[in-house]
Amino acid sequence: MKKILLIDDEADLRKLLTDYFEMNGYFVMTAENGSAALRRMESQPDLVLLDINMPELNGFELCRKIRSFVSCPILFLTARVEEADKIAGFQAGGDDYIVKPFSIHELGARVEAHLRREMRNQNKTSIMLSENLVIDYSARALYCHGVQISLAKKEFDIIELLTMNPGMVFDKERIFEKIWGFGNEGNSSVIAEHIRRIRFKLKEHGSENTIATVWGVGYKWQKS
Repeated sequence: MKKILLIDDEADLRKLLTDYFEMNGYFVMTAENGSAALRRMESQPDLVLLDINMPELNGFELCRKIRSFVSCPILFLTARVEEADKIAGFQAGGDDYIVKPFSIHELGARVEAHLRREMRNQNKTSIMLSENLVIDYSARALYCHGVQISLAKKEFDIIELLTMNPGMVFDKERIFEKIWGFGNEGNSSVIAEHIRRIRFKLKEHGSENTIATVWGVGYKWQKS
């Protein structure tokens, strides 16, 4: 049973999310402020849901404090919608940013996706992506019909990100942040060019196009 630590000063929201995640098979711990959250960390949660606007210690400050000894995914829950706040959240060590009000089912899907990715990171192995496509995360290798496809480092990084989150749509800016990191200069055309090269290599080896374009949004790995 995966453990979720929910940190939010809104009692009603804590109860709503606790009921939802417990019904979906999770063990939920809650904290109403940063001090309580630090004590709960001893239980080693598998994922943290963290509100930003809290008294005493806000979410950004708490994230920076716990990121030095917590490696699990941290998802911010917040009413802040400014781009600068999102950037601050990622820079503090967050893995995702969910704006209130949100769909509880979308939140559940994101939590599941992050936990699934963590499991794959912890158990690196070969996975069959389709009938003729196999990825080996440990060896950082992609095979089509048993033949390895030559990929540049960033190309494999993009494939790794998308295949670990099948069906999840990533916009170009988020892909850039995940792969290149903050503080690096670049634009969406860099991602588009890398996707173009990946698709060309897949086609060259006889694989179907598994990276779908979601027009006006971004890209996703199509589930087989």
